[in-house]
Parts: sequence; structure tokens; C-alpha cells
Amino acid sequence: MSTPSRERSLPIYPPDNEPWDWEVTNRTSWRTWSFKALWAYRHLLFRFVKRDFLVNYQQTLLGPLWVVLQPVLTLVVYVLVFGKWMGIKTGDAPPVLFFLCGILLWGLFSDLFTGTAFLFTYYGSLYNKVYFPRLVIPFSVAGTQLLRFFIQLVLLVFVLGYYSWYRSFAFTPGLWLLSLPVVILLTALFALALGLIFCILTARYRDLSNIVHLGIRLFMFVTPVIYPLSVVPASVRWLANINPLSPLFEVFRYALIGQGLFTTGQLIYSTLFITMLFLLALVWFNKQAARLIDVA
Repeated sequence: MSTPSRERSLPIYPPDNEPWDWEVTNRTSWRTWSFKALWAYRHLLFRFVKRDFLVNYQQTLLGPLWVVLQPVLTLVVYVLVFGKWMGIKTGDAPPVLFFLCGILLWGLFSDLFTGTAFLFTYYGSLYNKVYFPRLVIPFSVAGTQLLRFFIQLVLLVFVLGYYSWYRSFAFTPGLWLLSLPVVILLTALFALALGLIFCILTARYRDLSNIVHLGIRLFMFVTPVIYPLSVVPASVRWLANINPLSPLFEVFRYALIGQGLFTTGQLIYSTLFITMLFLLALVWFNKQAARLIDVA
């Protein structure tokens, strides 16, 4: 009579000499970074970017054309109200070019900030259902808004070409054009940093959502979006200079249309301020986000 063979049991956990790539626990730490896990989920991040971009324009009459039409319609209102009616001076630059530069860069900041500030309101159910690095979603929001911005930047290039060829707008781009990627990156990082901070606050205190919507509208008026910094009286210009976005908008316009007022010290201040705020926002979000999954 043959004895039954013993089945070999497979180990559930890796051997002691083979550590986990990462471990999902309920513990949080100020020093816990998940960039390795974030890189492992990069394909999910790209899928979120693709999904968010397509979903925004499904079941619409004009589809992705709204990416370009939205700043164009805003530009018409700005030119009529702020240019014609209020008579805001734009220097030697045509009002259309001046306002379009401000609209595009402000649109990147505003949409990225509001899209991230209510993260747990929009994606709370998704966070509760499946695990993935929580930074995937805010980074995907940033990727979606940057994609929209670069499409709109093509519109700005065509408008610049039109004014150069048919309106004799004489401006020769210089080396400041090389600063455009840095300006765009710093603007996106500032919006993302503020969004990561406020998404924790709005998840805990829902009534803060009203303050966020009101604050982003008021913040536009202390940022040189619809006016050049040169028209601000010198006695109160320090208020605008505190805003780290002010020199970025001025450099953005100066690089494209030769209109801007800034100093090297202001650029250094903006770069250091935004970089430090972004790092602090990452650390705080990494520490607090895990505690808000059941709250959101």
C-alpha cells in the first residue's frame, strides 16, 4: 500500500533574505517617501491623464476644441472690458497678446490648484476601494493641466505669428525664451503645492471650499494677469512683489512679447519660495493623506 505523497507548501511571504519592494501599512511618517512605488505606478498615472483629458470633452458639441475656445472667449471679454472700457495700458505690446499671455499662464495655475484642492472630494471613493500611491492622482491632475496648457500655447504662437507678419509687431525673441520651461514648471509646482495643502484642509473642513473658490478669484487681482506690474504705484508695489507668481508672469510676457518688469532677486525669491513650499506640501500630504481616507 503506497503512502500518499506530501505536498510541498509554498511560502506565503518572501524569505528573510529577500525583502519586500514596498509594504502597505497603516503607519505614516514624515520621512516616508513613496517615489519608488510612484514610479511603479507610472502607467496608471498616464492612464489617469488620458482619461481625465478625454472625459472632460465627451458628450460635448465641440469636443477638445474647448481647450482653445475657452481662452479665446476669455480673451475677448478681457480685451473689451479691461482694454477698451477700463483702458488698462499694456505698453508697446498689443492688448491681445498681453492679455492672452496672462490668461494662459493664469489658467494653468488656477485649474491645477482647484483640481487638486478638492482631491478627496472628487476621488475619495476611489481611494477607499483600491490601493495605489496617493500622489498618483494629484500628479495626474498636473499632467492633464500641463497638456491643456501646451495645446493652448500653440494658439499663442499662431497669434504671435499673425501680429509679427501682418501687424508689424517688432519683437525679436532673445535668450529669455529659454526661461519659459522654468517659468511654466514653477507655476505648476506652486499650484500643486497649494493644492496639496488645501486638499487636506478641505477634507477636514468642508466649508473651506467656499473660501478656496473666493480666494482664487481674489488672488488673480494681486497677480499681474490683467495689468503690467509697471502700472502699480511704487508705494504699494511691494504687495505684488510678495506674490511669488508676479515675477513669473512678468518673465513669461517679457520672453514672448518683450513686456515685463522684474529683477534677478525677485526671480531667486520666487524659485526658493516655491521649491520649499512644494517640498513641505509633499511631506505634509504624505503624512496626513492616509488619515483622511475614512474622513473624505
